[in-house]
Amino acid sequence: MRTLLPSSPMLRYSQTPATVTASRRRFIHCGKRSDSSAVGSSRSDWQSSWAILSSKVVSQEQSESLLSSVNGHSNGSLNLVPFDNNSLAPNQQSKKTTPLSITDLSPAPMHGSNLRVAYQGVPGAYSEAAAGKAYPNCQAIPCDQFEVAFQAVELWIADRAVLPVENSLGGSIHRNYDLLLRHRLHIVGEVQLPVHHCLLALPGVRKEFLTRVISHPQGLAQCEHTLTKLGLNVAREAVDDTAGAAEFIAANNVRDTAAIASARAAEIYGLEILADGIQDDASNVTRFVMLAREPIIPRTDRPFKTSIVFAHEKGTCVLFKVLSAFAFRNISLTKIESRPNHNVPIRLVDEANVGTAKHFEYMFYVDFEASMAEARAQNALSEVQEFTSFLRVLGSYPMDMTSWSPSPPSSSSSTLSL
Repeated sequence: MRTLLPSSPMLRYSQTPATVTASRRRFIHCGKRSDSSAVGSSRSDWQSSWAILSSKVVSQEQSESLLSSVNGHSNGSLNLVPFDNNSLAPNQQSKKTTPLSITDLSPAPMHGSNLRVAYQGVPGAYSEAAAGKAYPNCQAIPCDQFEVAFQAVELWIADRAVLPVENSLGGSIHRNYDLLLRHRLHIVGEVQLPVHHCLLALPGVRKEFLTRVISHPQGLAQCEHTLTKLGLNVAREAVDDTAGAAEFIAANNVRDTAAIASARAAEIYGLEILADGIQDDASNVTRFVMLAREPIIPRTDRPFKTSIVFAHEKGTCVLFKVLSAFAFRNISLTKIESRPNHNVPIRLVDEANVGTAKHFEYMFYVDFEASMAEARAQNALSEVQEFTSFLRVLGSYPMDMTSWSPSPPSSSSSTLSL
């Protein structure tokens, strides 16, 4: 897969741990975060921790360079300068400096404009739209890779991450299922976003002169049949994300290439829409999950969904017993996904390890419609635990019950059907 390097600032995977850790310290110091459990369990511990953080603030130039390595741009608004008591007016020098208290800190953001949400891609990506739907008026933080979005939340650079896990046409995004197991973040919600693809190119470019179409692999797969119907004899090339493909065309003035991306990406990067609504199915929906450092408290006053992952050292024969535990309690399953067990990818049939037949070992991801606050869900997982060697609850969270309408048929699609 070809990697395009966008010009817009975003979090990069290539940062060194020391740089990110140093940047994280200054985000916590300058942001005045109110999560006291992260810096001390009591008031005295909390004040001591903040005093340590304050003593480690360096000069303005060093602080800005460290922040630039995380966000891709300098943040001169911090104005971190050495404190000189002699420079104060006499009436100000007489005032005693008091340590920070709980009231000096703003509340931890839950929803609204103060929430920082990481997503994979560049501005105009569908993940950015999903972040805006999940947390309106949030501060969206673009990341160049899925794993960077996970790390942004773990390092307190972001408060949430919104990442795709499956699409109604393209299927599961396996990379994010593997990352859910690798990292210790919790699923705290889901959002379903209708996907409306457009064929974008530079102004003045005609479809018959195109030689290449670039987009995310899911975007190419979701528009395969429509591209054929349009009569485009073009090469399909996969890139990191849909909006990144649009940005690449605009930044490099590529006139023989079109991108599959959103209409908003065309507006942001000054491209022209050659064909609108080119997805193969109008009912094209991508499901995203919202991730946080801490789980939410399960409730029973609204529909909840729970996601788990499990494995068994004796192979896949345990799957029937696990499914029976849910069926016996009338718990509906909405998703079953298997991924290779990277720790034990292959299992020999006989215990003497002399046989030739081998079985593949899998991890199983299951979503079911029940809250962990319900007794039937707790009992089901207690039974599942008896059959499995590994069981982990990825999250119990509210279901996305918002209604959505399929994308209207495009003019190009209507012309093709004549």
